[in-house]
Amino acid sequence: ELENQLTTKSKTLDELKESLASNGSAEQTPEAQSLRIAELCEMKDSIVNQVAQLKASMQSILEQWRVYDEIYAEVSLMTTRYLYCIDQCKPSGEEASLEALKKQVKTLQ
Repeated sequence: ELENQLTTKSKTLDELKESLASNGSAEQTPEAQSLRIAELCEMKDSIVNQVAQLKASMQSILEQWRVYDEIYAEVSLMTTRYLYCIDQCKPSGEEASLEALKKQVKTLQ
């Protein structure tokens, strides 16, 4: 959206330059108007550069969030698996007898 607005403002500024070149103005001298337009062009160029830097930064941040989301999903899945395994490995209230351990091994297999 900012890029579109800057494009619109650039066109308006170009039209202003053309208007100044062809008409001039009684309110200000042509030199003063040219100086003001040059200042506006510099400001516009500066803003265009800032928007480009912002866009690059945002793309980098979005890529980092994408990587984070992938890693988070992987860690979440691993955590769920480990919790399931821990739950399956708990003794089932029986004494830790050989028979109970054999039963638990069968369950795990």
